[in-house]
Amino acid sequence: MNWNLFIKEIRRNSFSLILWIIIITLFISVTMSVYRTFLENQSKIAGMLSIVPAGLLQFKGISDFNDLLSALGFYAVNNIIYMMVLGSIYAIVLSSNILLKEEYDKTAEYLLTRPVTRSEVFLSKLAVVSVNVLLLNLVTALAGFICIEIFKTGSFSIRAFSILSLYTLLLNMLFVSIGLFLSVMVKRPKPITTFCIGIVLIMYFIYTLSKITESVAKIGYLSPFKYARTDVLDTSYNVSPGNLLYFTGITLLLLIISYRRYLKKDIYT
Repeated sequence: MNWNLFIKEIRRNSFSLILWIIIITLFISVTMSVYRTFLENQSKIAGMLSIVPAGLLQFKGISDFNDLLSALGFYAVNNIIYMMVLGSIYAIVLSSNILLKEEYDKTAEYLLTRPVTRSEVFLSKLAVVSVNVLLLNLVTALAGFICIEIFKTGSFSIRAFSILSLYTLLLNMLFVSIGLFLSVMVKRPKPITTFCIGIVLIMYFIYTLSKITESVAKIGYLSPFKYARTDVLDTSYNVSPGNLLYFTGITLLLLIISYRRYLKKDIYT
C-alpha cells in the first residue's frame, strides 16, 4: 500500500463521507425523536397502518407492528432504510468510482507513471474505501445508540444492537466488493454510479418482494439483504455462522478477483 496515495484519497473523499454521515445521522435522530410520541399514539397509528398495503409496510421494513413498540425494534426497522440501503449505496458508489475515475478523468497515466505499482494503487484505494465505510458505520451506529439511550422507555439489549451493527457493516462491505468488481470489469471508461445504485435498489426490492409474497419467498436468497438479520427482538438473535460465511466469503472472493483483474486490465489513459 502507498501511504501518500492513501492520504490523498482520504482527503479527496472526506467531504462526501462527512456529508453522508450528517445525512444518515439526521435521519436516525429525527426518526428516533418521534418514538415516544409514537408510543403515546400507538392505537391510532396501528389503526392507520392497518389500511396501508402490506407491500408498502414491508418496503419500509415493518413486518410486525409490535416490533415498533421497543426502542431497539423501532431503530432496527428504520435502520434497514437508513444504514443498510443508504449505507450500501454509499459503499458501492464510492468503491465503483475510486479506481474507474482515474480512467474517465484521464489521470491514470499520471498516476501510473509515478513510482507506484498497480498493486499499491489497488490496495491503497481499497484501504480508503474500507476506512470510509467503517467510519460511516461507527459514527452512525454511535448516533443510533445515543438516540436509543435518550428516547428509550425501558432497557434494551446492547448485544443485539451490536450484532445488528455488525450485519450492517458486513452488508456494506459486500457492496464495496461488488463496486470494485464492476469497476475493473468495465471496458469503457465512464461512471457507473446510476447502474450501481440500481443494483442496491433491485437487491432490496427482491428481498422485500420475497417477504411480501410467499410464492416467491425463495428468491429472497438471491439478495444479500436476506442474510443481514434485523429481528433484534428475537431471543435467538445472533451472528449466524452461515450468514457470516456468506458475507466474508463473497466479499473476499470478489476482492481477490478484482485485484487480479486490475493488475492485468488495459488502463485507459
